[in-house]
Amino acid sequence: MIVSCGEALIDFLPVKDTGGNDSYQPKVGGSPYNVALTTGRLGIPTGFLGGISTDFFGEMLVEELKRSQVSLKYTGLSARPTTLAFVSLLHDEPQYAFFDENSAGRLHDPAAHEPIGDEVEAIHFGSISLIPEPIVSRLSAVMDANRGKRVICYDPNVRPTLIHDRDAFCANVEKFAHGADIVKISGADLEWLYPGVAAETVAAGWLAAGTGLVVVTRGGNGVTAYTPTGSVFSPVIPVTIADTVGAGDSFTGGLLARLSEKGHLTIDGVRNIDPEALKDALDFANRVAAITCSRAGANPPWRSELVGVDA
Repeated sequence: MIVSCGEALIDFLPVKDTGGNDSYQPKVGGSPYNVALTTGRLGIPTGFLGGISTDFFGEMLVEELKRSQVSLKYTGLSARPTTLAFVSLLHDEPQYAFFDENSAGRLHDPAAHEPIGDEVEAIHFGSISLIPEPIVSRLSAVMDANRGKRVICYDPNVRPTLIHDRDAFCANVEKFAHGADIVKISGADLEWLYPGVAAETVAAGWLAAGTGLVVVTRGGNGVTAYTPTGSVFSPVIPVTIADTVGAGDSFTGGLLARLSEKGHLTIDGVRNIDPEALKDALDFANRVAAITCSRAGANPPWRSELVGVDA
């Protein structure tokens, strides 16, 4: 099983109503939540670790998890409100305004629920759940408790509007990256974290400090994975883009799913993966992300939609 840890929220996406006026449409979302939907829909046993509200937005989130074959074994339900995110698509990458105070996700305590079991081969962390207290400390404890036992995957998924202490956030990024077997990060996030520093320089530093594999996505410019012995490039799949909401999360889910179904999703398997197997996983993840980009919102594909890709 792959368990994705962090926030589940409602994205309000900009749309035009029947009168041509601007309005917002609610869609299930949240970066770790989207990763869970992706791996679940791709046929990999999946769980979601996080707090979800019992309000009607939370009901939407739970319903989609169940429909996508994601286990709620590690999910905590509470009457606290659902996190809301309003999305702007006026820039090269989506921009977000979050409403997260006293939310079910932010105040979730994993220690109060089912501990991670032996069936879990990998745990994914990232995004806004690794910014505020108390959830950042609680998820950090989960990460620490499982490091060396199963694959740790990390995506900073930087959201600047929520970061009030840049130095503290950057220090956490370094700590989480150095302790991860896989770091997936966008070029835009790298530029925000390390302005003017080349991706290969950052990757080399992380690898030297303990990271197993660094994967950098660059939108239409493809994906490069860095290992201690070299790098592997995978071009994007041409597609008519509806929007890019959830594309990075779908890529992460596709990468983890492919590594799992090919037998590489172990600590040794990730840290010693050969270039051919890595290229296969990157290409698969790019196909998954391309399908997500071809439709509105974070709506990752099912395994049956990846026609022509071997199991």
